[in-house]
Amino acid sequence: MKREEHTANEAKRKALDIRYLRMAFIWAENSYCVRRQVGALIVKDGMIISDGYNGTPAGFENVCEDEQGLTKPYVLHAEANAITKIACSSNSSLGSTLYVTASPCIECAKLIIQAGIRRVVYCEKYRLEDGVALLRRAGIEVILITTDELKAATAPIKP
Repeated sequence: MKREEHTANEAKRKALDIRYLRMAFIWAENSYCVRRQVGALIVKDGMIISDGYNGTPAGFENVCEDEQGLTKPYVLHAEANAITKIACSSNSSLGSTLYVTASPCIECAKLIIQAGIRRVVYCEKYRLEDGVALLRRAGIEVILITTDELKAATAPIKP
């Protein structure tokens, strides 16, 4: 592959990464959580095959925080919701990309590894970075797209 083609492919991939990450932020708006809304999309072969946002398990009340404002222990992370949806479908996440608005925690990183996801693209850093470290140790490509990059890519085009 010529250098120009490689650069063009990288630019196209980055543009798609930004678009899917923007969509994950929109999907996060479905969350009933007050403290933090997180969204996730799983994409394979150019198709969204699953989605998720942080929230309570199916059949529970849509209240994520207790009276003290702390997250209830049974609230599912966006990544976990997206991955478990795959388990209930005929899709496979092997070789897919996960787009998530916040970097995965250690528990979600373990699920990502086991689900065969090969790339993770995220925007906001979680307070602990052990999840990202575990993903890299497992050979998963991890890409941070900063909020500044996201904003720059979504700025209106000036005439």
